[in-house]
Amino acid sequence: MAISYKDSGVDVTRGYKAVELMKKHVKSTYNDNVIGDLGSFGGFFSIAGEKLEEPVLVAGTDGVGTKLKYAFLLEKHDTIGIDAVAMCVNDIVCQGAKPLFFLDYYACGRLYPESEAEVVKGIAEGCRMAGCALIGGETAEMPGFYPDGEYDLAGFAVGIVDKKKVINGKNIQPGDVLIGLKSTGVHSNGYSLVRKLFGDSDKAALETYDEELGATPAEVLLKPTRIYVNSILSLIEQMEVKGIAHITGGGFIENIPRILPEGTAAEIDTHAYDVPPVFKVMQKRAGLSDEQIYNTFNMGIGMMVCVAPENVEKAMTALRSTGEEVVRVGQIVAGKGVILK
Repeated sequence: MAISYKDSGVDVTRGYKAVELMKKHVKSTYNDNVIGDLGSFGGFFSIAGEKLEEPVLVAGTDGVGTKLKYAFLLEKHDTIGIDAVAMCVNDIVCQGAKPLFFLDYYACGRLYPESEAEVVKGIAEGCRMAGCALIGGETAEMPGFYPDGEYDLAGFAVGIVDKKKVINGKNIQPGDVLIGLKSTGVHSNGYSLVRKLFGDSDKAALETYDEELGATPAEVLLKPTRIYVNSILSLIEQMEVKGIAHITGGGFIENIPRILPEGTAAEIDTHAYDVPPVFKVMQKRAGLSDEQIYNTFNMGIGMMVCVAPENVEKAMTALRSTGEEVVRVGQIVAGKGVILK
């Protein structure tokens, strides 16, 4: 008796349906640089229009992590794709690079075309927000490997920058100022701890209003990661930005030093802004010290830029004009690492 691929748990017709459902979302990200169409073996993107003296490609890849557990439980799949895009494009813009295109990887135990189409809808929205094209991806149906109803999601972005305009932090010096761009919440890091503190199995509890949070946990914990690309690209056209740090896993403590030259430290004023309630609630429930929680979460600041002191007000005005909420959060001093005050 013959055993078909479908008998083993993979139904290729579901994949065909998923592609049909996602086509309109993918094509909504296309621009004149996209060559070819959805379905080819590789995605093509022309850089002929990029007028740079010495173009350098900058690449980044990332996933959404266990935040996906909340998408599964709450049956909300239309924003998690924004997170996948944000985690990649926010990284590459830290080098001053403009995102060009994005690829996604979606793996599941059983493919539900409507669910995947919702995920891709979010990816396409994130790409439009970042000004990049979604030129390809992979759907992997892997029965027996992932539980039915669950999936993993990751992405890969490529950007471009003129070599002479690469931002790497080498010119940062004591006296320079750190400006924080506020986050939309937890973003997409630290969710293994988040799930310990809020739970990930009681849908009713997550959809119940929480006085401390000022919202339901579901609303707070599934809020998509903010994409800072347009604001950052606009800022670096107006002035010298010495360094940019995306505040992801590891929080302030691990991410800010990645842009600091030897012999310098970031002195952070933790009272410079109101930390969003979700972080206060988690710190209280987990019993974490300030050092521990600032080494885990973004604490309400999703991105930091470092500028010379004479450019601070101009930078803050420019960022606000692009819709960012900003705060002067610290300064560069002699030393090493991050100093919380």
